[in-house]
Amino acid sequence: MRRGVLAAVTLGAVLAGAGAVGAATLGGAERSAAPARPPAPTAGVERGDLVDTVSVSGRLTYSGERKIATGGSGTVTWVPRAGATIRQGGALIRLDRRPVVLLYGAVPLYRTLRQGVTDGPDVRQLEKALKALGFGRGVTVDRHFSWATRQAVLRWQKHHGMARTGEVDAAQAVFLPGPARVAEARAAVGDTARAGGQALTVTGTRQVARVDLDVARRHLVRGGGRVTVELPGGKTVKGKITAIGGAVKVEDAGGQEGKSTVEVEISLPAGKARGLPDQAPVAVTLVSERRRDVLSVPVEALLALRDGGYGVTVVDPGGARRTVSVRTGGYGGGRVEVAGPGLAAGTKVEVPAE
Repeated sequence: MRRGVLAAVTLGAVLAGAGAVGAATLGGAERSAAPARPPAPTAGVERGDLVDTVSVSGRLTYSGERKIATGGSGTVTWVPRAGATIRQGGALIRLDRRPVVLLYGAVPLYRTLRQGVTDGPDVRQLEKALKALGFGRGVTVDRHFSWATRQAVLRWQKHHGMARTGEVDAAQAVFLPGPARVAEARAAVGDTARAGGQALTVTGTRQVARVDLDVARRHLVRGGGRVTVELPGGKTVKGKITAIGGAVKVEDAGGQEGKSTVEVEISLPAGKARGLPDQAPVAVTLVSERRRDVLSVPVEALLALRDGGYGVTVVDPGGARRTVSVRTGGYGGGRVEVAGPGLAAGTKVEVPAE
């Protein structure tokens, strides 16, 4: 009996000891499992230009919008569809089945052109157009409406079924700088047109982006300035500011006078917006500030110091870390301008993970 009790006591002591060792081992494992904090990633201090930008909303449209008025009267018998492109020699509209023809030229047809009229760029551009269309046999392109010019006009009028007068006026032709894209037809077949009444709104065929920019941001744009335009679908292209309008008041949704804006026109590289619809939305990126040849670090590298201001943690080549107080400047592209003792291009700084 005593041997049995002794054996039981001995076994209990052994088990208790083993449990104590196991607990100590487990506790030690728990303490050693806590991982050491890994060093924060670093980034280099960079020298260069720092550009801050602002994005504004715009729309795709076409350059050179113009209102076309009829120079004669009659019944509208044909109008082009919206979106159609009219080229030199084509009809812009037909009154009593007779066309008002598009001719290329920068000077509007402000007078009747007839034999004997001289000293005018309008004569020169008429003669140039007649030559280009194949009616100018024997015509010298100059500033004089000659007998040969009259014969060319008669041939042109016969071709189009016009009254053969040998004279050209606004009831027969409209001069525009180039091909015209029909933005809107203001007249419909069957309407009675009167001289001077608006018939069409046309544009050029070159696509542009337009922005109604808040006048408070007028300082961000200048003629010839370069911008980035994001097209529908996410593709970005470089654009150039070609026109800046005057300030205009914009009405709000309630019809009340709202903020003032300036219209900014931006040319786009040829073909880059082809196939995109008129008035499609775009985003235009403007430069709001440019700091040249400065040191910068990622914004995340900045530390708020206890005594105010900002600092960065510099990581020396040997791995030692030290906090350096810095002065901040401009921001842009996720970076911030900094200046501080010992900072130079290539210096490594901590960028704490979020």
